[in-house]
Amino acid sequence: MKKQIGYSRKQKRQLGFTLIELMVSIMVLLIGVLAVAQLVPAAIFLNGQNRADSSSMVYAQREMDQLVEVPLTVFTFTDQQGNTGSLGNAATFNAVVGNPVTTVSGRAAINFAGAPVANYGFYYHDPEDTSGAFYDVRWAVISTGTAGNVTSRRILLGVRKRGGDNPLLPVTLDTLVEK
Repeated sequence: MKKQIGYSRKQKRQLGFTLIELMVSIMVLLIGVLAVAQLVPAAIFLNGQNRADSSSMVYAQREMDQLVEVPLTVFTFTDQQGNTGSLGNAATFNAVVGNPVTTVSGRAAINFAGAPVANYGFYYHDPEDTSGAFYDVRWAVISTGTAGNVTSRRILLGVRKRGGDNPLLPVTLDTLVEK
């Protein structure tokens, strides 16, 4: 007796995918790939923005470290990059000297709306940045003391990226140096 080789009708229907099933699965896969592909440019853009924001903070901290080291009896300085600047004078107390200051979210910050004040800022060009951007570094000083004797110096320092790709909000550091 010979066995009949073959499949029943029920088994034939379950042997593979239909063309419609294949098209639906390709469409689902294609939509998923396109969604992920759109994340790559967004991630690259945000990475660049974060780098610029981090760079502003690094430049601000580096400059603030140098300003804090200047003795209270000295009113001019030259930083490591060769930029010269002023830190007020012994005659003006309890007043802002240098760049104008504004309030942002209840905190003092350098106002970048106008032109920089001479001897209270400089432009820093990052040699690693290929976008042609530069960093606007500005500061203001509020000294306290009596009769030409400075007892404390509050320094507000702001750094803002200019040019290149999209500008970011300025970074502001605020510190107090006392005898």
